[in-house]
Amino acid sequence: MAVTLISLGSNKRNAKASPAKIVMLAANSVASLGKNAKLSSLYRSDAWPDPIAPAYVNAVMRLETDFAAEEILSAILAIEAGFSRIRSTDPAKRYAPRTLDLDLLAHGDVRMETSALSLPHPRMAGRGFVLLPLAEIAPDWRHPVKGETASEMAAACDPSSVARLPFTG
Repeated sequence: MAVTLISLGSNKRNAKASPAKIVMLAANSVASLGKNAKLSSLYRSDAWPDPIAPAYVNAVMRLETDFAAEEILSAILAIEAGFSRIRSTDPAKRYAPRTLDLDLLAHGDVRMETSALSLPHPRMAGRGFVLLPLAEIAPDWRHPVKGETASEMAAACDPSSVARLPFTG
């Protein structure tokens, strides 16, 4: 059983739901991939690289699973597709607004580099919108390459463009 970390984000509403609701609905689907799922609070972060794009709603989920990393990736891509997310291969659209963005951050202590998957996620250690929610739910989780805990990495990041959203029930 591997501890798996998945980030969830949205900055584009669909016909039925706001970005926050989309993240919460997607979290239910992601939780079904394992057991002992724990979801962070929701966080708001500025869009990048286009600061006038809608802000993101982000969260991180920790769960335990027997699935292999490739199986988790396939499942989260299917969840994204269920929310009308189509991943573009066009570099100009890489950071375009999206209804749902799920990223496999880490899967146990697996280190992997393929054309489809890099583990641990190569940019997670520099992203406050990942590190702050991660430190909330798994403060002692240790990055398998950097050797630092989630709390240590979160303390070193710039949190100025990230804010925890109030709980709305």
